[in-house]
Amino acid sequence: MGQGDEASAMEVDEKKSDNQEQIVPKFSINVLQLLKSAQLQHGLRHRDYTRYRRYCTARLRRLYKSLKFTHGRGKYTRRAINESTITDVRFLHVVLYRAERAWSHAMEKRQLPDGPNSHQRIYLLGRLRKAVKWATLFAQLCAIKGDRRTSLEAEAYAYYMRGTLLFEQDQSWPTALINFRSARDVYEELGKIGDTENQVLCRERVEELEPSIRYCLHKVGELNIQSSELLDSGKGPAMDLLNAKLEAFMNEEKSQQAATLTEFTWLGHKFPVNNAKTRVSILKARELEKDIDNSGSDSLIPDRKLNLFEKIFTAYHDARSSIRNDLATAGNAERVKDELNGLDKAVSAVLGHRTIERNQVLVKIAKSKFDKHRVDKGEKGTQPEELVRLYDLLIQNTSDLSDLVSSGRDSNPEEVAFSEECTLKGLTFRAKRCFYLAKSYSLAGKRAEAYALFCHSRSLADTAVKRLQTPNSNDKVLMEDLKALVDDCRVCSCIEHATGIMEEEKAPKDLSKGVSSISLSKPAKKPERFLVEKLDVYESAVGDPTSKVAPSIEQFPPPFQAVPCNPIVQDIAFGSIEFPSLENRMKKSKKGILSRLWG
Repeated sequence: MGQGDEASAMEVDEKKSDNQEQIVPKFSINVLQLLKSAQLQHGLRHRDYTRYRRYCTARLRRLYKSLKFTHGRGKYTRRAINESTITDVRFLHVVLYRAERAWSHAMEKRQLPDGPNSHQRIYLLGRLRKAVKWATLFAQLCAIKGDRRTSLEAEAYAYYMRGTLLFEQDQSWPTALINFRSARDVYEELGKIGDTENQVLCRERVEELEPSIRYCLHKVGELNIQSSELLDSGKGPAMDLLNAKLEAFMNEEKSQQAATLTEFTWLGHKFPVNNAKTRVSILKARELEKDIDNSGSDSLIPDRKLNLFEKIFTAYHDARSSIRNDLATAGNAERVKDELNGLDKAVSAVLGHRTIERNQVLVKIAKSKFDKHRVDKGEKGTQPEELVRLYDLLIQNTSDLSDLVSSGRDSNPEEVAFSEECTLKGLTFRAKRCFYLAKSYSLAGKRAEAYALFCHSRSLADTAVKRLQTPNSNDKVLMEDLKALVDDCRVCSCIEHATGIMEEEKAPKDLSKGVSSISLSKPAKKPERFLVEKLDVYESAVGDPTSKVAPSIEQFPPPFQAVPCNPIVQDIAFGSIEFPSLENRMKKSKKGILSRLWG
């Protein structure tokens, strides 16, 4: 009986030990947060993939050293990482940073100024294959050694790397679509759980993956979209590869389309365009102008609209630089020079016209903030002086454009009509500038100046309305805007007039009240006591905040105080001290035989 009990007890102990061996602690890595912080802190905030690759290399070196996982001295002997090797979470970090180093090296080659050549492209694809290899291994190891969230994030990371490789290879678009969708689905589910920071990161990742999915759908044929719709549709490292591919594709398309662009038409004039770079730049600007013109005035977000204007300006500036380079190399060919000068004038005029439109968008944004009765927290309100400055810019733009159009010798009817339109716009901008200048004087309490400026703005607006009432004018929007300005000027001038009369009526009462409080007798001056001297009395030492009396906290500068002088010590013992003789220590000079004889 006793032996049976001992045997059963031994079996129970063996089962307990087996269960203890089976319970292995699971490692936890917040993969997305770790990668985002590393990327933003080490170069990818500014798309510096070289710096991030060097960081990954240094990070791997530190991990190898801390884990004592070196690969031998002299001859390199690779040590594999498998399930039995991983006894620390840092081994998983090693695999992850190997994948990141290979990926960042590939992206570094993709970001070359002229794009990767054939040899560099082969190397780029090789680095991406290496990144897929390490990402797949990382997902397999996390499935065994990591917790559930870590395993899911690793799977999403591996899906993204596989999709990136297929995306760069321009093949197997359905497989790339499946990988990107799988990564997006995992991040969408992870974005529903965890703390707020992880949820935000997962949602940002989903937004980064969305344009790549749409592009794959377009390639598969399930979605028909324009390539320009995907450009700048997202931010982050996940979008860099897509943007580079789209820009290369669009540049090829523009080069093909530019062959058909042989002349530039402006106000009835046709100018030949012979330079290929000039054609591509003008074509790029026209496509961007379509995005602004085809969309309604309120459909585009103001920031997006301003971004489009900046790209249009860049394209037209590139076209002007190409035209002026051709002018410098034209030599003595007068006909070619005249054509290039006319093309330069036309492009400059279009650029000036778009500058006016951009500044009008800025005015619209400033007006929306100015008209708000309540400004949101953290948002800066618009002062009327800022609108005055913007209208100054618009007046200068219209004046420059009008001078540019009318600078030719012979003007056709279209140029004359365009010049008159610029003059009318300048008059409208002057009226609005005068209105907001009156607003600034009104806020400063200068009623007479504000009233005069409101009346002047109204007269300018009336003049512009009369010019618009011609049979050839069809600008109803500008007409309504000017009529609203006339009404606003009438209302504001009446308000300023009434306010000024009320202040004038109130001024004698305030003056008599102030005079009645004046006393000819000199008030007795109370002895000034400071805060230190009246600590036992509850009396303010600061005084009335509206008065200009200095606070009586402490006298400053402090009064002079008598300071005792330092005693003067005279050394009178020095003269009576007898010092010992030092002749026995002095060096004696040696004398020769002659000096001994004759002394």
